[in-house]
Amino acid sequence: MRATKPGVVTVTLNAAIDQTLECPGFTAGAVNRVVAETRTPGGKGINVAAFLAGGSRPVTAAGFLGEDNVALFEALFRDRDIQDRCLRLPGSSRVNIKVVDRTSGAVTDLNLPGLRVPEEALEALGATLDALTEDHGCFVLSGSVPAGVPATIYATLTERLRAKGAVVAVDTSGEPLRHAVAAQPDFVKPNVHELGELLGRPLKTPGDVGRAARDLHASGIGMVVVSLGAEGALFVSHDGAWRALPPPVEVASTVGAGDALVAGVLAARLDGSDLETCARRGTAFAAGKLARVGPVPPTPERVAALVGAVRMHPLGNA
Repeated sequence: MRATKPGVVTVTLNAAIDQTLECPGFTAGAVNRVVAETRTPGGKGINVAAFLAGGSRPVTAAGFLGEDNVALFEALFRDRDIQDRCLRLPGSSRVNIKVVDRTSGAVTDLNLPGLRVPEEALEALGATLDALTEDHGCFVLSGSVPAGVPATIYATLTERLRAKGAVVAVDTSGEPLRHAVAAQPDFVKPNVHELGELLGRPLKTPGDVGRAARDLHASGIGMVVVSLGAEGALFVSHDGAWRALPPPVEVASTVGAGDALVAGVLAARLDGSDLETCARRGTAFAAGKLARVGPVPPTPERVAALVGAVRMHPLGNA
């Protein structure tokens, strides 16, 4: 998986503002007092762009943003030197509210509806991506699909971009993932639940997950990474199969950890690293992100310290 052109483009069809409310003793149906609030720009592709920014490759964000609440995204792009090629649509990007009760450890999610994307906006996005293939060799298609967009969108874009010689990574779920896999992107990153749903069978043991990852790789996917949450991730490609276990770390927020994993693996792979190195760096990058709220990457020094603490286990052939 080597890109012939330097730039990386992340495509976010359903961007979000992540609003976190700290509310000790939160109780449904009662008056609750919020003691702290944070708002950060998000959406899986936006997160990946933020994590890749500042590395050795120029990063561009594409996709859709709502005109009514675009300021947080524009500030992120300026601060992280991300080229902004997102198309503006009438209305607001969705807001994802997390109510965090640290006394009990409970987290309550309230996800608002997002933009409705008209057909002409999809055509404009396709034209934008075609133009970006002139100097960008890798495209990351990630996140949910908003209203008005067909579930085949990632498959369509994968075929379109690969025909132009681009490396394509996909991180989504459900029907969009099912269609995308049939188009054979170079890299996919489902979690365990998404992989089981995709293959239509329960994955109850590590062996089940390993066999499922190999089956997906054998179907024509160059690299398969299966995230296991706090238990790390499985990595399968033509040069081997590994399980990576992260070291214990302080956790401020798990939001975006999977996107940090994608960014870390992708950056290492595009630099020509072998699968074991990709697994180590991706796992360390994701672990380092956990101490930060929002799409803020860990420092290179923190990643370097964590790389050596990642425990690696080769997967057998069973």
